[in-house]
Amino acid sequence: MTKFFDKLDRPPMQAIAVFLAALVIMGIGWAFTASGIFPFERLFAWSIGSALMLFFAMMNSLLSIRATSFVKYWGASMYSYLALALCTSLAAWGFSGIPLREAGSYRWIYIVVTVGFLVFLSMVNFMKIIVRYAEKEEWHHPRKR
Repeated sequence: MTKFFDKLDRPPMQAIAVFLAALVIMGIGWAFTASGIFPFERLFAWSIGSALMLFFAMMNSLLSIRATSFVKYWGASMYSYLALALCTSLAAWGFSGIPLREAGSYRWIYIVVTVGFLVFLSMVNFMKIIVRYAEKEEWHHPRKR
């Protein structure tokens, strides 16, 4: 199990972990609704999918700080995000029976989360560039107190 947690620095492993969590939560919601214990809203699966996509976006962006090559990490992150978006959409469609075009505002939520993911990843990269520049900068005239 520790080997799995060691590999969580890789975007595909992050996407797999998030997708499995989404499947478990969607499955629990479906089971509760089917058994009549607690009826969830029909769009519950779409809300879980979009929430965990946002979680992946934030987690992946923060873990990109540790990446040695941002270009490789960025490429792997994009493919992982696209795969996660496709898989969570298909799972939400399967559990709810409602396609994305009929899921109301969740289509826009998916678009906003996607744009947010690009913004998060770009901001972290920009911060890394600024910190790297500040670490290499030689101060010729420090402020006198």
